[in-house]
Amino acid sequence: MDEQRTKDDRTQIARHLKQIEQREADLYKAVSEDSIGQTDLLSYLAALSNALEELRVTESALYQQNEQLSSIRETLENEYRHYQDLFEFAPDAYVVTDAYGEIQEANQAASELLSLDPKYLVGRLLVSFVPEDHQRVFRSLLSQLQTLDRIQERELKLLAKNQKSFDAALTVSVVKDCQDKAIALRWLVRDITARKQMEQQLQQMQLQNLELVECDRLKSQFIATMSHELRTPMNAILGFSNLLLRQFHSRFEPQQLRMVERIFQNGQQLLTLIEDILDFSKLRSRQLELQLESFDLCELVTTLLEELRTQKNQKNIEIQVHLAQSSLMVANDRKRVRQILANLLSNALKFTDQGRVTIEVELWRDDRVAIAVRDTGIGIADSDLSRIFQEFWQVNQTITRCHGGTGLGLAITKSLADLMNGQISVVSQLDQGSTFLVELPRHLTDLHTPTKKPD
Repeated sequence: MDEQRTKDDRTQIARHLKQIEQREADLYKAVSEDSIGQTDLLSYLAALSNALEELRVTESALYQQNEQLSSIRETLENEYRHYQDLFEFAPDAYVVTDAYGEIQEANQAASELLSLDPKYLVGRLLVSFVPEDHQRVFRSLLSQLQTLDRIQERELKLLAKNQKSFDAALTVSVVKDCQDKAIALRWLVRDITARKQMEQQLQQMQLQNLELVECDRLKSQFIATMSHELRTPMNAILGFSNLLLRQFHSRFEPQQLRMVERIFQNGQQLLTLIEDILDFSKLRSRQLELQLESFDLCELVTTLLEELRTQKNQKNIEIQVHLAQSSLMVANDRKRVRQILANLLSNALKFTDQGRVTIEVELWRDDRVAIAVRDTGIGIADSDLSRIFQEFWQVNQTITRCHGGTGLGLAITKSLADLMNGQISVVSQLDQGSTFLVELPRHLTDLHTPTKKPD
């Protein structure tokens, strides 16, 4: 628009100048012929005055336009310098080529990436930085740019002047003229060698993870199978040793009797370990299903304490029982609730050398049952509390080796509590004892047990 206005102003000035020249010629002729009158002279002078005024107005307009054009030129020059700075000092490599891939401009990052000074990059074909076995792919890329306006993140191998190859991601945009003809190509080149290495490492890690998952599955399957296979002969050993104790008790000499009792006791301990491993395997593979029934929780606690009296008597530890009511009917899996109680009480008796063990049963609000097992044993350090329910982990390996165990008891207890829509927590201090609190719903009805997988 400014250009058209300037053109119109120039045309108007030329017309005024022509009129002034014509007036001047007429006036000169009239004066030379001495035929001009005063009236005509005044008319010519007025016309000259008007023409001069119009020239002054036009001159002022041209001056303003010139000022505007100077300002616009300065702005364009600043923007161009700004563009050049951005282009030159950009962190990524930028290259401008013609439609055939001949380099016209290259920034400092491109120079460093291709190991060649920018002034030597200009005039070279970009394909010369592509290894021979990848040049066909590059030429195919150039062909696609004849119909596409932009190609995003095309990966290609490049070869720097120092013969160092690297993986590059190319983004290309096409510059077109007013006739929609491609006149230049703008290339953004990124070195993605580190990213490709990371991707390869990630793929390796994913493959290793799949292998670990498969190994874990095979391990769980092996543990479950072996636990079943071990439990069968162990039940036979326990059965026959118990039969010997009951039917031939009076015929054994004291030493023989102790040997048979030792077989029976160690068999029971081994069977308990096998059962723990089997339960842990089922819980981990989500194959354990609860068998719901109605039973008296208080009666279960009393019966369990009677069964543990041998372990209690060996240490001469006092066991206290606090039941909020004489009978408390619950709906749950009796066997698994007994397992939770047995694990907690056995641990309390195992790690308490003097003092007492207390078990409390209460009915809380929202129809939930709370079972607390307290002891005056060795306690647990604060640093170990966060890991106390991890499988195969024991607080003090030296101490716990004296008592045996697989390190699965508390892990199984927590998994069972979670399966029952309950929770378990612990409060403890070293040499001050521990308190384990299990909270379970009284009536377990909203149960989402997993479907048992086929063997």
